[in-house]
Amino acid sequence: MGLIKVLGKRPAGDRLKRAERSANFAGGRFRNRVPTDVMVKGMSFFRMMREYRNRPEDTTPANALPSVRTDLGALPDEGLWLVWFGHSSYLLKWEGLTILVDPVFSGHAAPVSFMAKAFPGSDVYGVAEMPPVDILLITHDHYDHLDYRTVMALQPKVGRYITSLGVGAHLEYWGVSPDKIVELDWWEGVTVPGGGPEREALTFTAAPARHFSGRGFRRGGTLWSSFAVNGSGHSVYLGGDSGYERHFLEIGDRFGPVDLAILECGQYGKNWPLIHMKPEETVRAAAELRAAALLPVHWGKFTLSLHPWNEPVKRVLAAAKEFALPVMTPMIGEVVRVGAEFHSAVWW
Repeated sequence: MGLIKVLGKRPAGDRLKRAERSANFAGGRFRNRVPTDVMVKGMSFFRMMREYRNRPEDTTPANALPSVRTDLGALPDEGLWLVWFGHSSYLLKWEGLTILVDPVFSGHAAPVSFMAKAFPGSDVYGVAEMPPVDILLITHDHYDHLDYRTVMALQPKVGRYITSLGVGAHLEYWGVSPDKIVELDWWEGVTVPGGGPEREALTFTAAPARHFSGRGFRRGGTLWSSFAVNGSGHSVYLGGDSGYERHFLEIGDRFGPVDLAILECGQYGKNWPLIHMKPEETVRAAAELRAAALLPVHWGKFTLSLHPWNEPVKRVLAAAKEFALPVMTPMIGEVVRVGAEFHSAVWW
């Protein structure tokens, strides 16, 4: 596996021309709707990496994480079901349609295998355990969401790819047929057939997020998005990565109330306060989306920050009490039925 291949490819040709027509593209790159520094002023990449190398021991679990073995191919066709694989990877079985989101099954969340390794016990699911995938959805092109080895291995199982504007350049470079790729700008949508002849179609709409993109030192060549998915009597918000901003209110007005908001709650840090949410902001965002329930993700698999590995879920649960917001906290592999009451052991 060559490092150049892992890095992917920047948009060019007609794909770049389409990016340049986007209202979110200026000065040669995509931009957030409000000014957003990736790191606090005065913080260098090398200083940040030095802090990371000297991180506290509690940023990783002391023991292997527990998990549940689920036959993913046997999930019911009726209803809306979810299985979380740690961090921001999860599978939705939506009235017969199988949707896989941001799968990272290579054992690490970096361009090289010795960095950002998965926690022991968190990598019990891989490509071999995945059923045929109707839709592979990629929110943005960071390594902890778009994994080269996983994408390559999954290709024979995937029917269609839905992603943010420009990300298709990576997929096509890695061998995905362009006629299988749908790239969306913010507020653009695509409707796909339901999971059977009598089932309603689903609509995927890309929506704003406050983040950034890039697989090297150059940032902003592709777009980063959240996604609102609606159909067959269900509504789910897939948050991707995002710092807090008022776009959650706007999305809630357009698509709320939602049955479930899947929002990042981990990997926040004092050095990058604008591109990831603190757990209390995660709960606030879910309330503004008018979510019936929250699934906190972006934790439980990789150490990408300096906080204790299980701090995000503890803080989310404490903050959710103020809003009387139900929070789903499944173990890796545990099956959740969206819209039904859920009880989880305190496994962390």
